[in-house]
Amino acid sequence: MPMISRRKDKYEVSLPLRQYLYHFDRMREIPRVYQDLTRFLGSTPYEDPTGKETLWLSVYYDPEHMRELRPRLAQIYTELKGGGDTSDRDHLNVDRIDFGEFGNSRPFRIRITNSYNDNSDYFYVKQADASRIFGLELEHILSPNRINYLVNGNTLIEEHIAGVPGDVFLREHLPKPELNNVRIAKEFTKFNERCFIRLLGDMRSVNYVVDITPDFEEVQYRVRPIDFDQQSYEKRGKTYLAYRFDSNKAITRLAFRALNRKTIEQYVAEEHSQMARRAKVESLRLKALLGVMQREELAPREHVVRLASDLAKYHHDDVYRDCRTMGELTATHITHMLEL
Repeated sequence: MPMISRRKDKYEVSLPLRQYLYHFDRMREIPRVYQDLTRFLGSTPYEDPTGKETLWLSVYYDPEHMRELRPRLAQIYTELKGGGDTSDRDHLNVDRIDFGEFGNSRPFRIRITNSYNDNSDYFYVKQADASRIFGLELEHILSPNRINYLVNGNTLIEEHIAGVPGDVFLREHLPKPELNNVRIAKEFTKFNERCFIRLLGDMRSVNYVVDITPDFEEVQYRVRPIDFDQQSYEKRGKTYLAYRFDSNKAITRLAFRALNRKTIEQYVAEEHSQMARRAKVESLRLKALLGVMQREELAPREHVVRLASDLAKYHHDDVYRDCRTMGELTATHITHMLEL
């Protein structure tokens, strides 16, 4: 199994990246609440609807502090969802705040409930980190998924990405006889290729979700990453291949059973073509993003050298050996694989 850094270095959001975010409307004057959210008085383990304990902690605050937090969190939610119309938010209640001690971003998950119809939604408050922001942008530009997030100072707000957590899907859905093995194998193959092309690492089963959509005849699946901390950071090439992780062994074995080599090659070629088309449609935005990324320090120098060597061996091409930053490696890899 590929080894992942326990806690990766945090990289500040530079002025050029902030200028990029401002130009593409990711920077907003939302409340900077991350540090205020850390001032909770206590916590209890959060249990999922089945009663199973999770890695999240439900946190609680001093009543006066919570009165200050509620309208600011409702304002963030309306800014994220409504694009600036924050005048009508009295009906939005902050039901619960959960804290995740795991991972690099140490996220807070905010549950918002509409008092008119009891419908609930979530968003996440995290520490802004350049690696994660580059990962979110590359997902938005190159994948079939749209990503909604906002940044202000050291506060990063992310929309909830709906789906069945990957580990739950593999444990509870994969064994079902009605599962369409070919369709989920096809989607996992494409997902693995998307992550590798744009160098998104650590796609263990806990770091993606499976969106299940009933179609008029069959069920459609889409695998979506939910953790972007390991964008262009790890030094080993195999950490960018989702199928290499032990937690994905079951779906990897299913894919090789359900698909022959020519079919796999067909789906890989399809994904290359679709990503290349998206890259061309968003060429100015992608060029601007990679231009900023290539000048950033996003990993220790030894990571860059090792990954450049691994990619050169994998592709039998020396084009990677002259790359000096993770951004240069990412730009070169995308250009080389998509033939841009």
